[in-house]
Amino acid sequence: MDRVEIAGVDVSRETYDRLKHYESLVQKWSPKINLVAKSTLKDVWERHIVDSVQVCDLVSFPETWVDIGSGGGFPGVVVAIIAAEKAPDCQVTLIESDQRKCAFLRTALRECGVKGRVISDRIEKVAPMGAGVLSARALADLSLLLEFAERHLSKDGIALFSKGVQWKKEVDNARSQWRFELESTKSWTEPDAVVLKIEGVARV
Repeated sequence: MDRVEIAGVDVSRETYDRLKHYESLVQKWSPKINLVAKSTLKDVWERHIVDSVQVCDLVSFPETWVDIGSGGGFPGVVVAIIAAEKAPDCQVTLIESDQRKCAFLRTALRECGVKGRVISDRIEKVAPMGAGVLSARALADLSLLLEFAERHLSKDGIALFSKGVQWKKEVDNARSQWRFELESTKSWTEPDAVVLKIEGVARV
């Protein structure tokens, strides 16, 4: 089987083709329902897909991976595509409150031929998920993300939150309310961005 490397991550040709098909779906749907910023639409692969692949590379796939505020499916749909090859028993769930984006997410999962559940509701209203991994990208301030983590992570779960240039300030602010272990990994695609790997979330 042919292998393809995406920013250092080895995937099958089938996985690569699924990611390329997903890229085309994002470009097709985004002008109608604003899945990604218009300024990044020509660079969906690098800015969004590769950026999501790196999140998958930071942890071993758990039994349950929950992506919150999934929007256009970053990283949730990418996680589902990578999991189909690397961890086919992993249950991937995407939570998104916008009905039109949920319709897109279901279409993307179906057309890419991968498993995944889409829940159309607000994150704070969904019953606790007990996720092994909880991910979010460009969703909310870290303090609010930690509230979601407290609700939806399993006791030993890991949160993966993609953050921009202000991430250190957000971490400092969050520590006034929360205790947590933190590891930051520099983004592959944005020089000032990071992915925060967080464990042991508890209120101060």
